[in-house]
Amino acid sequence: MTGVVTLVGAGPGDPDLITVKGRRAIETADVILHDRLIDKRALGWAPPRAEIIDVGKRFGLEEEIQTSIMSIAIDRARRGFHVVRLKGGDPFVFGRGIEEWQTFVAAGIDVVAVPGVSSALAAGPIAGVGLTLRGIARSFTVVTGHTITDVGIAWDRYAAADTLVVLMGVANRQRIARRLIDCGRPASEPVVFVENATSETEFVVAATLADVAAGEVQVESPAVWIIGPVIHSRVAFEAQC
Repeated sequence: MTGVVTLVGAGPGDPDLITVKGRRAIETADVILHDRLIDKRALGWAPPRAEIIDVGKRFGLEEEIQTSIMSIAIDRARRGFHVVRLKGGDPFVFGRGIEEWQTFVAAGIDVVAVPGVSSALAAGPIAGVGLTLRGIARSFTVVTGHTITDVGIAWDRYAAADTLVVLMGVANRQRIARRLIDCGRPASEPVVFVENATSETEFVVAATLADVAAGEVQVESPAVWIIGPVIHSRVAFEAQC
């Protein structure tokens, strides 16, 4: 009898933010394939018999590791096991969730999807920022900083967003900031970076778009970058996880 693969979003960091359904999947797993940034406390919910495999990506080896992940998951599912693919944030927001789902379906494996809380949504409140605010921002746009420097990117559209949230944009932050300013985004506009959102090591860096463009903002990955006038209304408080 063929098993099943459950694609579980582990949320932004704090294991308490994993959904109830996600925790139940972990508690009934035979095999767990987890990403590098998963809080290891969540793995403590797994049964003692569960096979737990760290499949975190390494720079330059992403495609090879992704192929290996799919191979292991399909093998275990075909042997009748319940496989949990545990991914940070929401697997369906820049997380290859749909790609993996399609691969499993093509292999004849049943899939259950358990969405998670994306860091794109969770980081703002950690910094005292709402992504929308009446009279200031009626919408927000989420982009990936990995490919935002590619040819054909709609910079004018991103520059016009009410609130812009950049995931995986730390390495390209200076170039991104310059392009946004070139396309009309005010250089004086406030920004915040939220490192390790909701984790025990979370840290908030506040600056302006001009500061980022000038290379004056020091920040480490993983971090969510929020840009927009909503930051003027930032609530001053000490966030507690």
